[in-house]
Parts: sequence; structure tokens; C-alpha cells
Amino acid sequence: MKEARLLLYSAARVVFILFLVIHLVYTEFFAFEAAQIMPSEVLVSKSKNSNISEETILFDEGKSESLQHELQKQDSSLEVLLSRLVPEEQRSEFESSGLACDSAAHSLVCVVNKPVKIINSGSTGVSVVYESSQSAGERTIVRPYARQEDADLLKSVTPVEILSQENSSVKQGCHYNHDVPAVLFSTSGFTGNLFHEMNEIIIPLFLTSFQFQSHVQFVVTDHKASFVSRYGRLLSKLSRYEVINPAANRSIVHCFPGAVVGLKFHEFLGFNSSEIPRGYFMEDFRNFLRQTYRLKAQNVSAITKPNLLLISRQHSRTFLNENQLVDMMRTSGFQVIVAKPKRMANLAKFAKLVSSCSVMVGAHGAGLANEVFLPAGAVMVQVVPLGLDWASGAYFGEPASDMGVHYLEYKIEPEESSLINSYKRDHPVITDPTRVLYNDYQAGRALYIDGQNMKIDLARFKKTLTEALKLLG
Repeated sequence: MKEARLLLYSAARVVFILFLVIHLVYTEFFAFEAAQIMPSEVLVSKSKNSNISEETILFDEGKSESLQHELQKQDSSLEVLLSRLVPEEQRSEFESSGLACDSAAHSLVCVVNKPVKIINSGSTGVSVVYESSQSAGERTIVRPYARQEDADLLKSVTPVEILSQENSSVKQGCHYNHDVPAVLFSTSGFTGNLFHEMNEIIIPLFLTSFQFQSHVQFVVTDHKASFVSRYGRLLSKLSRYEVINPAANRSIVHCFPGAVVGLKFHEFLGFNSSEIPRGYFMEDFRNFLRQTYRLKAQNVSAITKPNLLLISRQHSRTFLNENQLVDMMRTSGFQVIVAKPKRMANLAKFAKLVSSCSVMVGAHGAGLANEVFLPAGAVMVQVVPLGLDWASGAYFGEPASDMGVHYLEYKIEPEESSLINSYKRDHPVITDPTRVLYNDYQAGRALYIDGQNMKIDLARFKKTLTEALKLLG
């Protein structure tokens, strides 16, 4: 009887311990999940000087050593993090006035290190009102899109007015207090095109916000639900809070301990580690993508079979003999995957597909921006149509080396272009595309970008594929 009671007591202890373990796991799991989806509106404002602890860093496994070392050694107070986005020569004035704007490298970014109110002002755009102990300065207008040199494009971007409380007619108090800074940007511009989305929003957003280690709130003007949905996984890794659309309720005032208006831009699909914020490299971004989308193959050596991904265009710069091209690729030893636009619609799934390929082939176009998902050591082959030499190299060729991707160009001959059917061999459209584009860019664009297809010389292109196989070893 005594032994039975002892056995019952031991069993009860085991059950109790299991209960405690399950309870702790359950609590931690749902606390984490709640932190990922908790609307920022429920947050209560804390001290502006609160530090971001190392425990909040989400991407240790995915960061390159250089970036992780920098994040660990830097002061993580909000003032310091905001000041990293300000040129050194402006930092003294920034600390006293609370506002600094940097117009270097194509972009315009304004940083506020004072408490701010953000409100949709209706037809005039969005207002960012900050507290200032100094005399009221001039109002600053920013159209928060990373590329500022296209005046016509910027007309579609809602203006954001930055002004001190003294200059503002906004007298309401805060409807919602947030204890993290705001990063305000637009999803207008060239959204709907993968290259421009990566080049002018996603990479600049990473540059601007990654240092906050998800303790940042995105405020999106010209809010496009399709963009937020398409890049939802990336956005949720950069910020643990739901995106705010200020146009959804024009009477609501959101208050933050600081703000960044606009996004940093360095170069086409790339980073310049010497530009503000310093210390970022393409490999940091690619590691971030690999972790976000759970991409397995970090290096092409992990791929056992030579998978070739062919980006198939449907409306311009198409391969007129695509079926024959695919057959030739297969006889050259590749397992060929043809990716049409519908297949590329789901970014998360397509990123995994791209990362499983050792070679990617495509005509100059937005689909080649998928090179960011290729494993290191892979080969990208860009087919360059007539007239698009510079854009092909600048947009996709030059960035490839920083990604650790081999880059090959196949420049078509005039006889491979459909333009040869409309213009004689000695016509300037054929012999001097650069001059045609220079004299009338819109007319040239209609010819070379929108009005040109290609019939590839299979024998000549096979030599390029042979070179790709050599690069793969």
C-alpha cells in the first residue's frame, strides 16, 4: 500500500512538471505571436531614451558578421539610431533643432528626433508636426519616394509637410501614442514592377529601418494593399507592428518619439557601405532575404543538378523562338524551368524556386531583379536587346558581383531583333540606338523597350550556356 502511494505521488509530480513546461511554452509562444500582430495603436508611449536591448535582435542567424558586429557594438538609444541617418556635418544642428534633411545620392530623407504628431491633412497631404524649443523654422516638403530625380514621377507621390508645432494648425492631442519611431514612405511611383519595388522601396527600406531591429512603425502614404500584401513577410520582419495607412482615417493623430520621412537610396539594386547609414552590404540584405523566405541553398554548391530558370516575358522583349530555345537548353544538360508572369506572382514561393537554381536566363526586364534570390556562385545570363546596353549593365549586370553571382551578357545581333523587319540594316534605329534614344527618349523607348522582340540565334547562344556551365565548375 505504501509503495502504491509513493508511485502515485511520483506520477503526480511528473504530471505537475509537464503541466508547468507546457504552460510556459504556451505562454511564450502566444506572447511572441501577439507581439508580431499587435496593432501599434494599443501601445502606450514610453521614454524617448529607452534602449533597444540585444534580446530584441531578430536576425542574428542571418546577418553577415560585419553588420552583426556593428549592431552589437553601437549605442542603441533612439537618438543615436536616428543620428546615424544624418550626415556628420549636420549632427550638431540636428541635436539642437531636432530636424535634419539629407539629399545625397538621389534620395531626400528628413529625420526628426523630437516627439512628433502625424496626421493626414486631406487634400494637402500628410503633416508631420514636431516639438521644437527653437524659433519656428520653414516648412519642409518631402515626397517620400527613394528616387527624387524624376519630377514627373514624383507628382504621383503624396507630399509630406514637416513643420514645428508653432507653425502648425494641428492642435489635437494624440489619439494613439507609440513608443517606437515612425518611418514614413510612399508606395506610389513604379510599384507593380519587381525591379522598381526592390530598387526604390524594399532595399531603401532595409537600409533605413533595419538598425531599429523591428522596433519601428511604418506609416505608408499612397497605400497600396497589393504591395503591402506582396511584401508582407518582409515588412513584418523589419517592423513588428501593423502598417499604418494615414489616409484610412483623416481625423486620427498618431504620436511618436521621433520619425524618418523618406527612404535612403544608394545605387541600383545595391549598397554603398561608405554612404549613410554606413556599414551595409548586399550580403547583409541577401542574408535577410534568405532568413525571411527560408531559402535553403546559400551557395550553388548545395544544388546537385544544373537547374536553369528561364524568365519568360509575354508582351515585349519576348523570345519568339522560346520553345526551340528551351529544347536547346535541355540538350545542353540543363533541367529547364520556364517561369511565366503568373508563376512569379507569389513572391515567397518564387523566391524559393529561384534559390534552387544554378542559372537564371532572361531578357532585360523587371524579372531579372529575382537575381537577389539566387544562391552565391550561381550564374545570371541577361539577353540584351538592341538599344538597352547601358540599362542592362547598370540595373542588373553591375549589381550581380556584389551578390556573389556570376554575370554573363548575350547581346543580340540586329538580325535577332524584330526591328529588322521594319527598318533597313543601315537605318539609325539599327546602327545607332544611343543617338535615337538621346534625340527622343520617349520615341526610342517605344521602339527598344516596348516594341522589340527577339529570335535568338541558338548556335551562338549555346556558347554562352557552355560558358555558364564552366563557371559552375
